[in-house]
Amino acid sequence: MSLVIREGGAADAGLVFSLVMALAEYEKLAHEVTAKEDDFAAAIENGHAQALIAEWEGEACGLALYFHNFSTFLGRRGIYLEDLFVKESHRGKGIGKALLERLAQIATANGFGRLEWAVLDWNAPSIAFYDSLGARPMKEWIVYRLTGEALRSVAAAGK
Repeated sequence: MSLVIREGGAADAGLVFSLVMALAEYEKLAHEVTAKEDDFAAAIENGHAQALIAEWEGEACGLALYFHNFSTFLGRRGIYLEDLFVKESHRGKGIGKALLERLAQIATANGFGRLEWAVLDWNAPSIAFYDSLGARPMKEWIVYRLTGEALRSVAAAGK
């Protein structure tokens, strides 16, 4: 086994973009992707997003894309895992678990209060994997989102 997990930089934007597109295809959401490679380069360069790249025997095969958030109840920063993805050909090798372990190490080393993420409700294999790690769903919380015209409308109402 030859697994390397490394920090991704702006120079990895093309790789990050390709892995995000592979994830979007897996989730049947590729039609919703409007991001471009340059968006990832800029986000990583300015610290708005961070990436961990998993390489198996020299081949990039996995990604954890994350950013920092803040818990008012804990009074501390945390990590929000936006995307965790391992190529189908490399699943079952412990790569996803290794990426999560590295994120947990980053969180604990920095005194962060939590590591959290969302999972699609139909993704039974991922849900079972997260459950096996001791992660628990936050069933009492409902995620809301403003995008596109609704976001612009709310912004305009406050002017």
